[in-house]
Amino acid sequence: MNRKIFFITGTDTGVGKTIATLVLGALLQKRGKDVGVLKPVQSGRLGGGDAEFLKKLLKLADGIREINPYFAPEPLSPHLAFQRQGIRVDPAKIQEALRVLQARHDIVLIEGAGGLLVPITKTYLMADLARDTGSELIIVARLGLGTINHTLLTIAEAQRRGLKVAGVVFSDAAGGTKGLPERTNPAFIKEVGGVPVLGIIPKLKHFDQLSVTRRCRGCMNIKGLLATQHVPPEPWAACDQDYVWHPFTQMQDWATSPPLVIERGEGSHLIDTDGRRYLDGVSSLWVNVHGHRKRELDEALFEQAGKIAHTTMLGLANVPAAALAQKLIEIAPKGLEKVFYSDNGSTAVEVAIKMCYQYWQNMGAKNKTGIVHLTNSYHGDTLGSVSVGGIELFHQVYRKLVFKTIALDFPDCYRVPKADAFRAVERFEKMLRRDKGKIAGLVLEPTVQGAAGMIMWPKGVLKAFEQACRKHDVFLIADEVATGFGRTGKMFACEHENVRPDLMCVAKGITGGYLPLAATLTTRRVFDGFVFPYPEQKTFFHGHTYTGNPLACAVALKNIEIFKKERVLERLQPKIKFLAGELKKLRAIPWVGDIRQKGFMVGIELVMDRASKEPFPWEARVGVQVCERARQYGVILRPLGNVIVLMPPLSMSTGELKLLVNATRRAVRDVLGNRYFK
Repeated sequence: MNRKIFFITGTDTGVGKTIATLVLGALLQKRGKDVGVLKPVQSGRLGGGDAEFLKKLLKLADGIREINPYFAPEPLSPHLAFQRQGIRVDPAKIQEALRVLQARHDIVLIEGAGGLLVPITKTYLMADLARDTGSELIIVARLGLGTINHTLLTIAEAQRRGLKVAGVVFSDAAGGTKGLPERTNPAFIKEVGGVPVLGIIPKLKHFDQLSVTRRCRGCMNIKGLLATQHVPPEPWAACDQDYVWHPFTQMQDWATSPPLVIERGEGSHLIDTDGRRYLDGVSSLWVNVHGHRKRELDEALFEQAGKIAHTTMLGLANVPAAALAQKLIEIAPKGLEKVFYSDNGSTAVEVAIKMCYQYWQNMGAKNKTGIVHLTNSYHGDTLGSVSVGGIELFHQVYRKLVFKTIALDFPDCYRVPKADAFRAVERFEKMLRRDKGKIAGLVLEPTVQGAAGMIMWPKGVLKAFEQACRKHDVFLIADEVATGFGRTGKMFACEHENVRPDLMCVAKGITGGYLPLAATLTTRRVFDGFVFPYPEQKTFFHGHTYTGNPLACAVALKNIEIFKKERVLERLQPKIKFLAGELKKLRAIPWVGDIRQKGFMVGIELVMDRASKEPFPWEARVGVQVCERARQYGVILRPLGNVIVLMPPLSMSTGELKLLVNATRRAVRDVLGNRYFK
């Protein structure tokens, strides 16, 4: 059954939202619809309370606290009324109440409080609730003078926030003689506002269901309101299979079954075109930080779009890019002073490599050309970043296209002693002594090699690499694309060992998962290596069309502000410990060989035999099967071979983390329990 949700808001307080909810509910019931009502927050009492009023007159069997989860007795704005009562309003609880009502009723009417911008909490508005519930908006307005301004402003704000307006209902609560404004306002709103006018509710004297339906019969366009209820869904799955080529995907397999098509997101959840909800267990490929549809990020994007979407940085500057650069330097490891923008992690690394190489050329060290990288490393998919990649599955086919680099053997610390990681540093130092004056830089993923299967480094290895680079005057390039912006428990992974790279690459979480943006941060020394008289042609000749895009930079700026304002890193620490405790429960599964965790970066390696650490054969697709199975438990995961990756948004609650781990556990047992049980 295709269920529907309408959110009833007003142009102001006292315009008649409760009466409109009653009328709409009664007329829908008259048409045979099973109607439920949700009054999420209620403050003050009017005739026994709006929720009680609607429950009684619409003859609802739902309990009063199911209809009204939050109540405060003082007639104040909700955020103030509940604050004074010491009540913390949790939007997740409201969502849960809605899910219960949706399971029982064809249509749920949600009655808001006041207008769209009325705060439920200091940081959560009625508009946010309308958005998060996936509702269509019904705006209740006064009929008389002044309604044009208030109604058009409400429509404009709703549309700015991406809300669908089902229509406007006018309330003629005052009754009396209709002047020119009352006779012409509805038609004007329909024409200028571009939304349907559903009808005019007359002045009501009696509030029983029979009187309401008799008095209002014909006054509301209920048929029009329901016209879209049974429209078949768009065939997006077929459309995707017909036209889209997916990354890292064998398309022959992709065509064998309909894909899961995501339509929207709310907090930690992704929602598909059928309305099913899934925990976003990998932050939409490691990018989402504060949850989907974060109000502050939405508003930053909308506000910047109202100014300018893009302007080139070739010969021009822009405000968001300049402001963001300052903030990035403030939060970055000390010593980094300049920011060069690009648009994804691969290009950020490629920029760093080119800077490293050209710096030494500019300075006359013509033989200093070697770029060292680690085996099992991954730095992106452009040819420059593939050149410093070490994962054969991804990179071997392109070996004849890429430039020559120096691979430093680095161990998988799950299968060899941790001391071998320090021996890799020793080999690096021997290389530097042997090839003195020939090595330009070392590029690495600090503390966690993500795409290699969440390989975690022993403490001290990163610092040892830095010290070797300093000793031999080699640039250290830290690829913080995956590890940056709180993923490891600190803003940047380098901070765990007080490492100060010469160049640092950031992307993914920089915009909170909203827009493509990347940056390469450098020291003053690196920057000064490109500052020469124009005729010498030692400029850094590199750039992208969308470098420093104002939309992306504005959102990234707000992202950093949220980290500080909401004390994200501080509040993350107990959740990291909680997640570690939940992960321990997976050790009871015989096929879980290793659980690796650094902050909110987790790798669960599945093996055929725990004692020998024998891996499952690649063609068994064990990781893929587990992640596909997890969807049945409401969780989206993405494997790296036999390693199940968990990388939730930093905003994910402990309850959601528990659900995430439990779904993973059940999926592993479902897939491996019969076939591989010994």
